[in-house]
Amino acid sequence: MKLNEIIKGIKKTDLSINAKAQQKIDLKTKPQGSLGVLEDIAVKMSMIQNNLNPVIDNKVMTVFAADHGIATEGVSAYPKEVTRQMVYNFLNNGAAINVLCRHNGININIIDMGVDFDFPCNINIINKKIQKGTKDFSNEESMSEEDAILSVQSGIDVFEELNRVKKIDIIGLGDMGIGNTASSSAIISAATGIAPAETTGRGTGINDSTLSKKIKMIETALAKHKPDKTNGIDILKKVGGFEIGGIAGAILAACYHKTAVVIDGIISTAGALIAYLLNNKVADYLFAGHKSVEIGQTAALNLIGIEPLLDLKMRLGEGTGASLAINIIEAACKIMTEMASFEDAGVSQKSEQKK
Repeated sequence: MKLNEIIKGIKKTDLSINAKAQQKIDLKTKPQGSLGVLEDIAVKMSMIQNNLNPVIDNKVMTVFAADHGIATEGVSAYPKEVTRQMVYNFLNNGAAINVLCRHNGININIIDMGVDFDFPCNINIINKKIQKGTKDFSNEESMSEEDAILSVQSGIDVFEELNRVKKIDIIGLGDMGIGNTASSSAIISAATGIAPAETTGRGTGINDSTLSKKIKMIETALAKHKPDKTNGIDILKKVGGFEIGGIAGAILAACYHKTAVVIDGIISTAGALIAYLLNNKVADYLFAGHKSVEIGQTAALNLIGIEPLLDLKMRLGEGTGASLAINIIEAACKIMTEMASFEDAGVSQKSEQKK
């Protein structure tokens, strides 16, 4: 389906099921609210699936990869070549995301959105390459408007192609791309109006002088390009990345098809912010997998209106935090569907307390 059709077709979750789902979780054999956020997750999953018995069967992780022109300015602790090297590591099942997906029974897919390398045709990668990396946004806009739209459309296509093979119940969004924390911080500053000094972190582990340089370059780029804070495509084309556009598109498609979405760290969250600016109803389907050490993520999550499920002091990306959170969300669904109610178990409910 085309981008505009997807954007227009996303509906809010049905509030009519909210009260029924809340009542069901309240009547489980426990004090009300004693399972904390797990109960909120169970209710949200019921609303997403429009079903009081939410089920997660097909768990999917998509890792979108692309290179960034800004990387040539030395804003990362690693050279640009690491993007393609890590893609090969993903394909060889050697990265952290591979380990965590195996552990949690998640089907992983690697997508080339714009890596500056020609991968052979006989490897297990989804080829959606738009260009061999973006332009250096400190000097010029990251991409053309046509390529920005194409990157989002390509993310839509990835979700729909995978969903046709087997219906996806929950999808995690990961990333790979040297330089992409600079792009993500720029996107978040552009959308929220928060200064780059408050949204820009150390990424792969840069030192103080490189961090100062990174912040200054983002400040200069935003002043030069003046992205429209209300327009996701305008922000994406001026300071974004192809993998970030792909993540945004996958989110839009998942929400259109009423599939739960789990975002990861700051890059995945920047993609979610682009999707949110295109249609803010996506918030109803989004879970923030974890709180990233990267400082800009919080500002983006606050604008979207969601809170992270986990805080493990992680900043790797790849979808690692999302993969762990998917397991938590699945557990919440099983609480909703498998845990006995007071009536089922023959357990007395709480007595009315005397005043």
